Amino acid sequence: MKWKSVRELYPNQFVLLKVLKYHTIDDKRYIDDVAVVKPIEDPKEATKLLVNGEADDLVYHTKNEEIVVKVKNIRAYIDV
Repeated sequence: MKWKSVRELYPNQFVLLKVLKYHTIDDKRYIDDVAVVKPIEDPKEATKLLVNGEADDLVYHTKNEEIVVKVKNIRAYIDV
């Protein structure tokens, strides 16, 4: 499902998403296609799901016009 459709179905709320397709440019990941797992009414639940979610899960608010996630290089934080 495209983000535009998600925004129309679930206006002004958090949603738990499964990322299906994305592309990366520089240090930003642009999400192209998602599956809605569930809408989230409680912001505390949204935070809990974000912290404890799987690698391809994403909690995002539909006020955002597009889904863009900054990618951090984990190797930069590892002292080798």
